[in-house]
Amino acid sequence: MAPMAAKDDDRVSVQERRAHLADLVRTRRLQMGLGLERFAARAVDPESGVTVKSGWINRLEQGDPVKAPGYEELCALAAACDLPVERLQDAAGQQFFGIDPVWSSSGEAKAFVRRVDRYSPRQREQLRRLMDALELADPE
Repeated sequence: MAPMAAKDDDRVSVQERRAHLADLVRTRRLQMGLGLERFAARAVDPESGVTVKSGWINRLEQGDPVKAPGYEELCALAAACDLPVERLQDAAGQQFFGIDPVWSSSGEAKAFVRRVDRYSPRQREQLRRLMDALELADPE
């Protein structure tokens, strides 16, 4: 567990966390050259049909209080942003729950996790056994 930060330092980190999803959505919308209405029209989850309204997006971007989006809403925002949903999940986790996704400096851990999600339960168990064996193996 990391040591607690000083009170002033903690306030800075909370403020920084609060804008992750808002900044990602706003920046991406502006990069795409879309107004709120056109952007919101694109915010449709392709699987469930769930949409995100322009008013919610506007409040998010302005820093006004909004309810944390669910998975379908994140999928809708991902469609609007033309980004992988995992990127929006990370940003939402940071902004709404203070979760800092730390993988590895190389990014390999995240790539491995994404691959493992596609494995069958049997393949995952085999991978667990292999990892256990590697941990027990002599590093030399």
